[in-house]
Amino acid sequence: MIAATAARVVERQVLAYRRIWYVFAAGFAEPVLYLLGIGVGVGELVGPIPGPGGAPVAYDAFVAPGLMATAAMNGAVLDTTIDFFVKYKYLGTYKAMLATPLTPVDVVRGTIGWSMLRTLCYSGAFLLAMVALGLVASPWGLLAVPVALLLAFSFGAAGVLATTWMRSFIDFDYVQLATVPMFLFSGVFFPLSRYPGWLATAIEVTPLYQGVEVMRRLVLGELAWSMLARCAYLLVLGLVCLRLAGQRVSALLQP
Repeated sequence: MIAATAARVVERQVLAYRRIWYVFAAGFAEPVLYLLGIGVGVGELVGPIPGPGGAPVAYDAFVAPGLMATAAMNGAVLDTTIDFFVKYKYLGTYKAMLATPLTPVDVVRGTIGWSMLRTLCYSGAFLLAMVALGLVASPWGLLAVPVALLLAFSFGAAGVLATTWMRSFIDFDYVQLATVPMFLFSGVFFPLSRYPGWLATAIEVTPLYQGVEVMRRLVLGELAWSMLARCAYLLVLGLVCLRLAGQRVSALLQP
């Protein structure tokens, strides 16, 4: 739970985006357009493919949870990398915050909390779009939203940690080098059985794949005990990165 002091950072973001609400609203459109273009459009050409339980499922129903997971990852990474870097390096936003009772750890937690709040809004809207298109086969699909929040937490914490080592905007190419391959190969568009064995093994340990697999099983109603282990993976990743990010930001803002 976000501490009361860290919640002030979230409050600041809410007030800032109130003036540029159209930027916030634009985030609802991107994943839905992906769903309509790739899931529904391309799905007419691909046809059914094997689902988590092995039974064939429609391509749009297969892709939709993966796109929802990807949207959670991208949103969290954007908020905790470039946005965080600009406020720290150029705007002096966090130095101003530290003139108040806020601590560097509060800044980190508040930044991640804001990314999770945005993810809650976007993933909820995306799930409603999936329901409207008939792509949610099980009531368990409602739990896809909490899983999206868990993804946002883990990627958000990792994003802040990575940003503490960024020297300029050029270094953010490394972020794309990590997120784009995950988007393309983490089981979003095709099951692991379509990849070579060595690549499938590498994909299976990526954080995005954990979220994609759990969300897909929830939406399709194909539950498995392995889902708990995948959620634990994301939680541990987020907690470790949160701890390290707090230490790094404390060293940078209060040398």
